[in-house]
Amino acid sequence: MSTEASLQALEGLRDLSTLKWYVIPLLAIVLYIYTIEIKKARESGNWNVIYSGLTLFGMDFINETWNGWVYHLTQHSAFWTTPGQTALRVMMGWNVEIIFMFLIAGIVFANALPEDKNAKILGIPNRWALAIGFSVFCVFIEVLLNIGGLLVWEYPFWNASITGIWLIFFLGYFHFYVVTFWVHDMRDNKNKLKVLGIIYGFAILANIIFLGFLGWVY
Repeated sequence: MSTEASLQALEGLRDLSTLKWYVIPLLAIVLYIYTIEIKKARESGNWNVIYSGLTLFGMDFINETWNGWVYHLTQHSAFWTTPGQTALRVMMGWNVEIIFMFLIAGIVFANALPEDKNAKILGIPNRWALAIGFSVFCVFIEVLLNIGGLLVWEYPFWNASITGIWLIFFLGYFHFYVVTFWVHDMRDNKNKLKVLGIIYGFAILANIIFLGFLGWVY
């Protein structure tokens, strides 16, 4: 049986009549940030920040996809659900506000990376240190959202317990940032584009072909 949060999340799923005017300025902010970074990239020839932004968002796209699978296969609940008010709910745990945030998050992370890959932060290689730090911050925000009832966790292994926090840390965020700095530091742009192609190719294929045709998209 579906949880109350799941039923609430299904109501109005991908219903454009729920759109709010504040989406327009949020979209403008995202476009402005990317436009500035693209301008810098054209001048410098360094597109790492753009690649990072797209990588992290693509990783979140994959996460939200398998989270939808969980609901479809259990008909009970996804690991995380966002049943509250939103301008547009795209999947069980993904809304337009979250999408805009993740489109920017990778760019923020990339701009925080020191140019010297060998520099250390508190004795830890800076890439790994920042991946840990950003992930911890994201988990902290999730806990606040859960307390506020905006983000619902149903399963006992995916909650604010010690075990649950570690799962959310590793499966929810840490690998996002590891893949992002890995792509950022690649020397060959062709390889970066290949990785992005794999990430988005998988997510799009899973949603449009497999899930879309079978009616699984949650």
